[in-house]
Parts: sequence; structure tokens; C-alpha cells
Amino acid sequence: MKILQRLLISTIIVILLSYFLTGVQVDKITTAVIVAVVLGLLNTFLKPILVFFTLPITVFTLGLFLLVINAGMVLLCSKLVDGFTIESFGTAFIFSILLSVSQWILYKFIKD
Repeated sequence: MKILQRLLISTIIVILLSYFLTGVQVDKITTAVIVAVVLGLLNTFLKPILVFFTLPITVFTLGLFLLVINAGMVLLCSKLVDGFTIESFGTAFIFSILLSVSQWILYKFIKD
């Protein structure tokens, strides 16, 4: 049940960010659901591998390189999902920061 709540929250955030950020386009609500699922899968399976291989850069930048990895995940998701478009790396960077902060805040309200 908790995973469905998180999926719903992520979907709503993706839709809201597409309205407020220029350069982000989501065609349909079903596309937003697919984006939430794909981002979740990428963050679960691919991100730990990338973090491992970029650990020296991440340590050197005091963890700020993780923001670049998150933006890369968003760009990869835009390439994988039809109907989800990100204009540039800068837009993906801002989108990933706003998505992460919004998820962190709203996930606090989900009961364990």
C-alpha cells in the first residue's frame, strides 16, 4: 500500500512540475505514472551503480555530484518514456532537485 501512495505522490509532483517549469512536458496523466515508475526503477537499479563508480568525484565535491547523477537519471527517463520531454540539462537539474525535495517533504506524511 505504501508503494502505491509513493507512486501517486510522485505522479502528482511530476504533473505539477510540468505545469510550473518551462522545458518540461508531460503529455498525459498515464505518461506521468510511467515517468514515476521509470524514475523509481532507475533510482533503484542504476543509480547505486553510478554512485559506486563516481565515488571519488562525489567525495571530492562533498556529495554535490549526486545532483548531477539525479539530473542524468531524469534525462535518461525522458529518453526512455515517450511523451515526457526535458529541454536541457539545466532543466533536468532543477526538475530533479524540486522532485527530490518535494518527495522528501510529502513522504513524511505517509504512515509506516
